[in-house]
Amino acid sequence: MNRESVVLPFRTALLGWYKTHQRELPWRQTRDPYAIWLSEIILQQTRVEQGQAYYHLFMTTFPTVQHLAAAPLNEVLKCWQGLGYYSRARNLHATAITLVNDYEGRFPTSYEHLLKLKGVGPYTAAA
Repeated sequence: MNRESVVLPFRTALLGWYKTHQRELPWRQTRDPYAIWLSEIILQQTRVEQGQAYYHLFMTTFPTVQHLAAAPLNEVLKCWQGLGYYSRARNLHATAITLVNDYEGRFPTSYEHLLKLKGVGPYTAAA
């Protein structure tokens, strides 16, 4: 029995299960790198149920990376209040500033460049 004869049926079954049981989450409905990055940072060490409310708050308060970069850090921290691990909020703000100043407000397209952003590790870069 070769590897592919085992992996392919498992992969098919897993994708079928996901299609039936997946949760409708706002960041799955977009291809906007800012929205996806924001969700990934919020969901580090945070349950999805709690993270959704913060995601909506941030997307309303800071609808673009430019808005986030222009905001005072204390405003970002105030919106983050209750999520804990405030270094994530500081990294989020610092990275937004880097993106605006060094990348013209765009997210790098290479995995290697994404890893250079503050608070972005292998999992987040792959998202």
